[in-house]
Amino acid sequence: MSLRIGDDAPNFKAQTSKGEIDLYEYLGDGWGVLFSHPADYTPVCTTELGKTAALKDEFEKRNVKVLALSTDNVESHKGWINDINETQNVEVTFPIIGDEDRKISEAYDMIHPNASLTATVRSLFIIGPDKKIKLIISYPASTGRNFQEILRVIDSLQLTAYHSVATPADWKDGEDVVVLPAIKTEDIPAKFPKGFKEVKPYLRTTPQPNK
Repeated sequence: MSLRIGDDAPNFKAQTSKGEIDLYEYLGDGWGVLFSHPADYTPVCTTELGKTAALKDEFEKRNVKVLALSTDNVESHKGWINDINETQNVEVTFPIIGDEDRKISEAYDMIHPNASLTATVRSLFIIGPDKKIKLIISYPASTGRNFQEILRVIDSLQLTAYHSVATPADWKDGEDVVVLPAIKTEDIPAKFPKGFKEVKPYLRTTPQPNK
C-alpha cells in the first residue's frame, strides 16, 4: 500500500553520509523533506543536490531538515558529494541515505517498477512536526525538481497549519490568502482584523495573517 497525505511517515534507522540516523530523532520537533534520486554520479541528481545545498539557509529559516536517498551505498555517496561540491560550488551538509537493501525505498514506495525495477524515481515527501506526510511529489528520472516550488509549498503548509486559511493558485509568501469555507462571513472580521474581500460567498480573501 502506497503512502498517502495524512499517513504517518514510516520511521527508520539508516546509514548515511553523516553516520547513522533515526528519522524521527533527526527531525525532532521540526519539519522534514525526504527526497530520492535514481543514482549517484548522475547529471540531473548532481544539480538537484547542489541546489538543495545552495538553499541551506532557506530550509533552516523554515525549520526544515533535509534528507536525500538513493539505493547506492554510503561510500559512493561520500565520493559523489565531492563532485557535487566541486561542480555546483556548494557544500553538501545534509545526510544522504544509503539504501542498498531498498527497505526505505519500498516503505515509501519510491521504486516504480514500470520506470525501473531498482532505481528510485524522484520522490519527495514533506513531513510535519507530527511525523505525518503533508505532501508527496513524484517526478520521472529525466525531470529535475523545481526547488522554488518546494519552498513555496512549505510556506503554504506551515501557514495553513496554524491559520484558518488556504492558499490560491500560484500563491507566494506575502500574497493574499483564502478564508476557509467553514468560517462564516460574519465571523471573519474578528478572526482576520486586516480585512477581507468577498468575491463570492464561498470565495473570501484576506491579507496573509502572519505577515
